Amino acid sequence: MTKKVYAFDFDGTLTTKDTLLAFIRYAKGTGKTILGALLFSPILILMRLHLYPNWKAKQQVFSYFFKGMEIGDFNDLCKRFAHDNRHLLRAGGQKVIGDAIAEGSDIVIISASIENWVRPFFEDTWGDKVLIECTRIDVRHDKVTGKFLTKNCYGSEKLKRLQRLFPHRRSYELIAFGDTRGDKQMLEYADKSYYKPFRR
Repeated sequence: MTKKVYAFDFDGTLTTKDTLLAFIRYAKGTGKTILGALLFSPILILMRLHLYPNWKAKQQVFSYFFKGMEIGDFNDLCKRFAHDNRHLLRAGGQKVIGDAIAEGSDIVIISASIENWVRPFFEDTWGDKVLIECTRIDVRHDKVTGKFLTKNCYGSEKLKRLQRLFPHRRSYELIAFGDTRGDKQMLEYADKSYYKPFRR
């Protein structure tokens, strides 16, 4: 029997909205979130027009809100956010993950979102049975530096992460789920791919 690997994008695929903005609002409140959005609006517009790097805009926004924060406090905030926002997870996606675990398949969440708040969405329910490959943040002297430790896990980076985790391509069947152009390479690489699933 051929081994199966299920690869899921997170934001918009398994969730009903982008979690970066939701996390900032949860952490800083609506007023500060709106102020930050206005401050970075020129960069965000350029990013939408593909005239400014996605990762750079994201890192600047992240740094503005969280640079200098104690990593322990940041991780506690991430856990509370996941606990209080489990309603963001789509029921259909949760069922597929549960069924895949029951059949003994491998599951990996591959997302451009920050690992610290993605991981708690899955740990409480499935423990270490779900692998997490996301953007990782840099920490120095127990403080968040505001920079990314890894490349933004988007587009071709998603495919590279997947290939590093599961290098022997002929040894498994890949089933992938995504909802944006950032998932294109991963979806094309898969044996079976699902675009914007779980939305009914």
